[in-house]
Amino acid sequence: MQHPDTANAPLLLGIDTGGTYTDAVLYDEAAGVMAKAKALTTRHDLAVGIARAVDKVLAPGTGGRGIGLVSMSTTLATNALVEGQGGRVGLVMIGFEEADLARDGLRQALGRDPVLFLAGGHDGLGNERPLDTAPLAPWLEKVAPAVTAFAICAYFAVRDPAHEQAVATTIRARTGLPVTASHELSVRLGGPRRALTTLLNARLIALIDRLIASAGGFLETRGITAPLMVVRGDGALVSADLARVRPIETILSGPAASLVGAHHLTGIDEAVVADIGGTTTDVALLFKGRPRLDPQGAMVGGYRTMVEAVAMRTFGLGGDSEVSLENGTLDPVLRLGPRRLVPLSLAETLFPGAVLPQLERQLRRGQPARLDGRFAFSTGLPERYAAGLSASEARLYARLGPAPLPLDTVLGGGTELAVLERLVARGLVQTSGFTPSDAAHVTGGQEGWEIAAARVGAALFARRPDGRGRALESDADALCARVLRLLERRSVEAVLETAFVEDGLEGAVSVAHPLVVRALDKREGVARLSLTLDRPVIGLGASAPLHYAALGKHLGTECILPRHLDVASAIGAVAGQVRVTVEAEVVQPQEGLFRVSVGSETGTFPTEEDALSFAEEEARAQAAARAAASGAETPVLHSQRRVQAVEAEGRRLFLGATIEAVATGRPRTACGD
Repeated sequence: MQHPDTANAPLLLGIDTGGTYTDAVLYDEAAGVMAKAKALTTRHDLAVGIARAVDKVLAPGTGGRGIGLVSMSTTLATNALVEGQGGRVGLVMIGFEEADLARDGLRQALGRDPVLFLAGGHDGLGNERPLDTAPLAPWLEKVAPAVTAFAICAYFAVRDPAHEQAVATTIRARTGLPVTASHELSVRLGGPRRALTTLLNARLIALIDRLIASAGGFLETRGITAPLMVVRGDGALVSADLARVRPIETILSGPAASLVGAHHLTGIDEAVVADIGGTTTDVALLFKGRPRLDPQGAMVGGYRTMVEAVAMRTFGLGGDSEVSLENGTLDPVLRLGPRRLVPLSLAETLFPGAVLPQLERQLRRGQPARLDGRFAFSTGLPERYAAGLSASEARLYARLGPAPLPLDTVLGGGTELAVLERLVARGLVQTSGFTPSDAAHVTGGQEGWEIAAARVGAALFARRPDGRGRALESDADALCARVLRLLERRSVEAVLETAFVEDGLEGAVSVAHPLVVRALDKREGVARLSLTLDRPVIGLGASAPLHYAALGKHLGTECILPRHLDVASAIGAVAGQVRVTVEAEVVQPQEGLFRVSVGSETGTFPTEEDALSFAEEEARAQAAARAAASGAETPVLHSQRRVQAVEAEGRRLFLGATIEAVATGRPRTACGD
């Protein structure tokens, strides 16, 4: 591995931390990829996986000399939302009623986390309602020991954030825990969805904080002093410090980086990009060489957020997806995902002797059992993350250790399976079982993990009974072939579903429609049906050559598998740029009075032009400041006004205005030495 003289041209270090692997790329803007490597993501201590990957790409004896920028992308936030994981959060709703929880999926997202309703907030014109904080102190005393962060959403906080700011100050002073206020994340109207976005942000803070702290600690030990950046969900870069307090912006970070990387690797401006990882498959479009953004906000894990991000369809479909049976019929349906399991072959590799003997014991038993081939073990998080466990959760958690234990011996009864699921949802426990990665090891499509564990796990699954009492498949090989065919088919359907949505057909046509199924099955008949795409598919992900080999044939288009497809996200992490957008809103609460809100800044003015001028100046100033804080070296500013007005009875009536300021630029780099 040869490294160029970096004295005058700092190298760029890209890191992508996924659910299964952490990738590292050493990149030169003139020469391209200089070195790349993978290491297993170590969830108990993310720094370990980062160090193993990065150390493989650093030239021996050089340490971090010559590195001018470090940029990270991650699927951890996306995976957490898809799998229903994250910290426990206390939600404060100001000016809302309990009925508002029923909107935009807020109640479902809240789950069993505590919520407090306070009187207050503002109206749509920014007029204040009385704030009552009397219930806050006793509530904090009760819930603070059992949560990891707080989220605050006030009625029309986008018009005036004063009540959110007041409550946030009190919570920080009394608890010392992280607090997210909704006005910090979005200026869009729609309180319940803004509350949902704020709740999810607070839930992710501990996760992203651990990632950035792990990366920062590793860089410090290697003497790397370059700026540390993180990819946002829209593909732009942001400083690590800002990502720490706004982790919700990193949902779809990994997929967004993969889109930037796909364009960088292929030069193709118009394409469908499908990226298969361990936990998810992400499908999106390149439009004029850039990721197309979702105007409605990112949709992840079934929740529509207010985060500006790529128009990405994220499916719980990956190499490490849970393989399960949907019982209740004579011919049970084989299912993949959405939950990620640690593959049996990987678990045995990480913990030799912990998995394979137990699988063989279960196979010798002769009769299949419901918990065959399933294991559980703790993720190794610090004890503070176990705050708020119920008695039954605490008892089961205490029984589990760092090595996998078979569920048929660790669970005391059927009710404990639900308890285990809650521990998994908290991110405290992970489970292991049979996955497509295991199937690929058995068939020879992948290598590197313990094949014997995969084969015995497949044999256990193959002997599960169907509705007639017969074995699901004749042997392990037949089952593995069936699982891989299913993954291929689901991948095709994921691309098609994304294409249907892009064509405005969401809800009207689905991949389950009989005509679509007939076309994909290529059934003969009087009417012969086929489906084709009007653009190529770019396949990404380490396992893409295996799972996407026939993708183009099914979709009637070319499937491009570019060089370095296995580390596309890490490449995209260093190929992006800083991009910050600030919006100002102007309303007219009464004749002769115009009110402006820009982030936390508000003001009132006697004329429309005075208000618009202030709004534009303040939006540009905030965009420039945020771009600089995000790491941009020399940001370029653009702004535009969108004024709504109508003519009525010969008079011009001002309805409102939005001023958008955008600052863009490449990130600062440290000089090489």
